[in-house]
Amino acid sequence: MPSPLSAAAAPPARLARRRAALALALLLGLQPVATDVFLPALPALTRALGAPLAQAQLTMSVLILSFGIAQLAWGPVADRIGRRPVLLLGLALYTLAALGAVLAPGIETLVACRAVQGVALAAAVVCARALVRDLYEPHEGAQVMSLGLSGLAVIALLGPALGAVAVTWFGWRAALALVALAGAVTLAWVAWRLPETAPRLNPRATAPGPLLRQWIAIARHPVFVAWTLLISATYGGLFVILAGSSFVFIDRLGLSPLVYGAAMGSGSLAYLAGTFACRRWVARHGVVAAVGRGGWFTLAGGASMAALALAGVHSAWALLVPQWLYCFGHGLHQPCGQAAAVGPFPHAAGAAAALAGCVLAMTAFAIGLWLGRALQDGVIAYALGVGLWSVITCTVAWTLVRRLR
Repeated sequence: MPSPLSAAAAPPARLARRRAALALALLLGLQPVATDVFLPALPALTRALGAPLAQAQLTMSVLILSFGIAQLAWGPVADRIGRRPVLLLGLALYTLAALGAVLAPGIETLVACRAVQGVALAAAVVCARALVRDLYEPHEGAQVMSLGLSGLAVIALLGPALGAVAVTWFGWRAALALVALAGAVTLAWVAWRLPETAPRLNPRATAPGPLLRQWIAIARHPVFVAWTLLISATYGGLFVILAGSSFVFIDRLGLSPLVYGAAMGSGSLAYLAGTFACRRWVARHGVVAAVGRGGWFTLAGGASMAALALAGVHSAWALLVPQWLYCFGHGLHQPCGQAAAVGPFPHAAGAAAALAGCVLAMTAFAIGLWLGRALQDGVIAYALGVGLWSVITCTVAWTLVRRLR
C-alpha cells in the first residue's frame, strides 16, 4: 500500500538504452546549443547592438544564472507531476524564448529573452538527469549517461560550425534562429517518443517543509558533495572556454568566425573521445577509477595552457591543444559525476539533480561575471582561468571522489 507521501505513477517504460541515450543527447544538448551555436555571434551582436563587452557577456551569464535557480523549482515539480509534463512545458518555453531573442531590438531585450531561455533549459536538463536514475542503477546509469553525452558531443561539434556559417552568411540573428529550431525539434520528439519515466509521484514533493529537509539531507550526503563538486569544477573550466573563446580567438588572435567554429568543433571531438573512454574505463575499472584517470588529462590541459600563456606563447595552437586535453578529461568527469551525484536518491532524483545543477550553474555564473572584466587582459586571463579549474577538478577527483571507494 503506497505511503501517504507518494502516489503510484504509471509504471516507467523500460526504454531501450539507445532511445534513452537519444533522449539524453537531445535534452542535454539544448545547453550547448544555447551556448555553442551562440558563441560565433557574440562579437558581431556586440558591435551591431552597440553593447560593451561586460553587457554582452550578460547574454551568457544571465542564461546560466536563471538556469541554475530555476532547477530548484523544476526538480521538485518533476517529482510531483512527472517528467513528461515538465519537459513539454519547458521545451515550449525554450523555443518561444529563442524566437524572442531572434527578434530582439536591443541588448536589454536579448538579455531578458536569454534569462527566460535559461529557466526553460533548466526543465530539460533536470528531467534528463532524473530519468537516468528513474531507469538505471548508478553504475549502468554512468554508461548510459556517457552514451547520451557522446550524442551531446556531436551536437556540440556541429554547433559552433553551424553558428559560424549562419553568422557569416546571414548575420548574427541567424545563429539564434538555429537555437529556436533545435528547441522545436526536441519538443516534437519528446511529445512523440518519450513516455513518463518517474517510478512514482510524490504529491508532497513541493511542500516547503519536507522539501527543505530533503535538500538539507541531499546537500549533506558525502556522495552528493563529492560528485557535485567534481562536475561543477570541470564545468568551470569548460565555461571559461565557452564564454571567453570567441573574444580571444576572434578579437585577440584574429580568427574568422568560420575558422573559430572549426576550432571549437575540434574541442568537441576531444570531448566525444573522452565519453567513449568513459564507457570503456567504467566497465573495466569502475566509476571512481575512471574519474581518477581523467584528472591527469584535465591537469595536463589546464597547466600547459597556463604555462604557455605566461611564457608569452599567444597563438591559436597554444590554446587549442591544451583545450583538447581538458575537453577529453571533461568527457570522463561529466558523465560519471552527473549519474553518480543522484545515485543515492532514487525517489528524489529530480530534487537531487536540481540541487547539483544549481551548484554547477552558480559556479558558471560567477565565472561569467569575472570574465566580463578579466578578458580585457586577453589570452593570459583566459589561460589562467582554465588552469585554475583544472587544478581544482583533479584535486576533487583524487581526494573526495577517491575516498568513495
